[in-house]
Amino acid sequence: MEKNRLEAFSDGVIAIILTIMVLEMKVPHGDDLSALRKLLPVFLGYVLSFVYIGIYWNNHHHLLKTARNVNGRIMWANLHLLFWLSLFPFTTGWMGNNPFSSVPSALYGAVLLAAALAYKLLQHLIVVDRGPHSKLASVIGRDVKGLISTICYASGIGVSFFLPWLAGCLYVAVALIWLVPDRRLESVIEE
Repeated sequence: MEKNRLEAFSDGVIAIILTIMVLEMKVPHGDDLSALRKLLPVFLGYVLSFVYIGIYWNNHHHLLKTARNVNGRIMWANLHLLFWLSLFPFTTGWMGNNPFSSVPSALYGAVLLAAALAYKLLQHLIVVDRGPHSKLASVIGRDVKGLISTICYASGIGVSFFLPWLAGCLYVAVALIWLVPDRRLESVIEE
């Protein structure tokens, strides 16, 4: 398969995910600001998930540009990632409608963690395809931001059952550290 087909398919799925998320936000009943205030947790959850999807889209784009080939393993790993991303609208809506509730917060963190691990698997398979001594393998290196993210997601899941607001802070913190795209891949793309 040509990698541009994989990129186009992934872009389409991500666009649908974003569309579903915005459609989950219901129009308020009322014509004053207090009607909007009730929707604030839903809106903030949407903003956080929109940022996450944007981060994945950006980094996914850069990662696929580094791939030389697309084989069956890479295709399945990509679908695995898209599966977890497709759960964002559900977990975002549940968490937004039940702000600072333990189980929705923990499930949101579990989906974030699963998506991060799925991305890591896709990244690993592309590195394997390029070779262990490739420039891609060297620039990926230890992936400190990825490790910090994984630890924060796992911690957020655990802390959701005691301090759900703190779990939310951890999820926001991870989004903030990833707002700047992964520039390590740009040098490989230019090869």
